[in-house]
Amino acid sequence: MSTILPSVIYQLGTGGVGGFIVGYVIKKISKLIVVLIGLFIIFLLYLGTSKIININYEELWNALARSLNSANQAVTWLVDLISLSPFIGSFFAGFFLGLKLA
Repeated sequence: MSTILPSVIYQLGTGGVGGFIVGYVIKKISKLIVVLIGLFIIFLLYLGTSKIININYEELWNALARSLNSANQAVTWLVDLISLSPFIGSFFAGFFLGLKLA
């Protein structure tokens, strides 16, 4: 028992710290990506109202819905991974803490 406990504590510590760092960085990068996507959509709307391009809005929203559905499936898969080991569980705990504090 005394040899197992330090290994578990090490896995929890490194997983938690690593998850926190990754979560923090992803939160910061995701804000930039959202701003860039917003600017791109505004640019497309400008081109559409200027009659430079013709936008099929129905297909645009369908494509957006499909991509959000894929993201939802990825989240479901990640939740299943949390229960596999102390390292993965603490990694995601730190990851979500990093997302929250960013």
